[in-house]
Amino acid sequence: MTAGDTEAPAPFWQPRFDYEHRADGTVLMWQPDPLEPHDRVLPAYLDHWAEAAPDRTWIARRDTHGDWRRISFAEGRAQAHAIGAALLDLGLGPDRPLLILSENSLEHALLGLACACTGIPFAPVSPAYALMSKDHAKLRDIADLLRPGAVFADDGAAFAPALQAIAAEGRQVINLTDPGPGALRFDTLLQADPEPARAAQARITPDTVLKYLFTSGSTGSPKAVINTHGMICTSQAMIRDCYRFVAHRPPVVLDWAPWNHTAAGNKVFYLTLTNGGTYYIDDGRPAPGRFEQTLRNLREISCSWYFNVPVGYDLLVSALEADEALASTFFADLGMLFYAGAGMAQHTWDRLAAIGRKATGRDVVLATGLGSTETSPFALAFTEVQDKAGNVGVPARGLVLKLVPSGGKLEARLKGPTITPGYFRDAVRTSEAFDDEGFFALGDALRPVDTEDFSKGFLFDGRVAENFKLATGTWVAVGAVRAALVDALGGLVRDAVVVGEDRAELGALLLLSDAALKMPAAERQAALTAALASAAKTTTGSASRVCRAVVMEVPPSFDRGEVTEKGSLNQRALRAGRTEEIAKLYAGGDGVIEV
Repeated sequence: MTAGDTEAPAPFWQPRFDYEHRADGTVLMWQPDPLEPHDRVLPAYLDHWAEAAPDRTWIARRDTHGDWRRISFAEGRAQAHAIGAALLDLGLGPDRPLLILSENSLEHALLGLACACTGIPFAPVSPAYALMSKDHAKLRDIADLLRPGAVFADDGAAFAPALQAIAAEGRQVINLTDPGPGALRFDTLLQADPEPARAAQARITPDTVLKYLFTSGSTGSPKAVINTHGMICTSQAMIRDCYRFVAHRPPVVLDWAPWNHTAAGNKVFYLTLTNGGTYYIDDGRPAPGRFEQTLRNLREISCSWYFNVPVGYDLLVSALEADEALASTFFADLGMLFYAGAGMAQHTWDRLAAIGRKATGRDVVLATGLGSTETSPFALAFTEVQDKAGNVGVPARGLVLKLVPSGGKLEARLKGPTITPGYFRDAVRTSEAFDDEGFFALGDALRPVDTEDFSKGFLFDGRVAENFKLATGTWVAVGAVRAALVDALGGLVRDAVVVGEDRAELGALLLLSDAALKMPAAERQAALTAALASAAKTTTGSASRVCRAVVMEVPPSFDRGEVTEKGSLNQRALRAGRTEEIAKLYAGGDGVIEV
């Protein structure tokens, strides 16, 4: 270094840990260093950036003409205060929250920010509950639980049946366009005097409820996870400690993931807000016919932090390999890549790593983590360059990870300031979620990468509640078996339900891919048989070898809880509700594949 040069700040953490080992095999681990001081109410960050960088784009989305419509930090604060004052005037408050049914949009973002500035809780709910459900039972349960004072549904016509299902006296409907008597147009909220919102902001504390996020669990009605200002702000402090480059370079993200999920709605959305960054709403999706819009956006925007699900990376990696200019723009400012939602195929991992090295001349961090709606969600993370997918990392600074022996595995539990205080108006399930030491039970099992050094991270070892025993008494790690089976069947299936509880061997109910559905029946059956036989040869032990399979007779039902609002299969619900199909699978006969 020459005189006057200063060393660049480290882009990632270098954590150290303390441990407690108990006689029963339980292990506790934590980082002894405290978090850096940080604001603990969200409006403080908005005020800071509205003053420090008033003209910087806070959030943007393409309009109907394809141009970016941008809202700066200063504009965002002014509009949030006006909207917040209008919501207060409608009678919204701690006991009358705002229910948001719509997908990501600028209006959705402003409503959430307005609530954050006024102490009005809000609940972004999956549009699937309103648009995919035929009976709206879960949506009615949500409305009965929250008792919202107002509902935002951007398209009044599309959401009309759902709005009718939860109609109640005094419950205001807000739309972008007025669908009929009684509904308010969103733009009228912007005309309110902002002063009442500023006064309400002064009363917000770290314990003020920011939002309710719904998680369905395996059975029953959706649970409303309480998210406080303090939880979210502390979670963002943990993220800044881990991904240290975001504190020195305001993050730029392009994201499609829905805000009713904690990953996008908490981690990514507030990552930009608290660090003075820019959030570009991506109306593309990792799906045929929609990914081109994502690629169009990525040709214009160089992200510093990028998230996608593994299927999205499968599509992206092929585009990057085929388009050198796209790869150059994509990696130009990139600090890291993050994936979640499912396991990433090793071949996709290898291809991404190779493209990154070619574009940048260095290894780009590609990582995942582990958390839940109840953990804000940031909890475990890993930031070292790896040669394989799957390391979910180590606990963030400020959290204690407790690993409890259970069924031959290590069950993960967490305690710290980012853990929810519980489920809204549900004392029973709140009590069930925590152990006698106050640790939240994630329901996930972890396996250390190195049994002698837990600081090297952990691998996801399945959902504890999904797992079951064979007749031999051997535990089956359903998540790992399912992922390996879907991968081995090579694009013939979209997903699979692993079955075999109290039986001698494993079986599977298969959900076919679009490609397989287009194949002639005999050809498809032959391809499935060959693929299943090949997979069985590469697995060892009855707890990992799937010996029989059959295509599901009836598609999974959202209303029966067989499909979660995230779109994934609910293994427990499907095993419980498909007993006749499972009996036929083990009886053999037409349509059953046996190897």
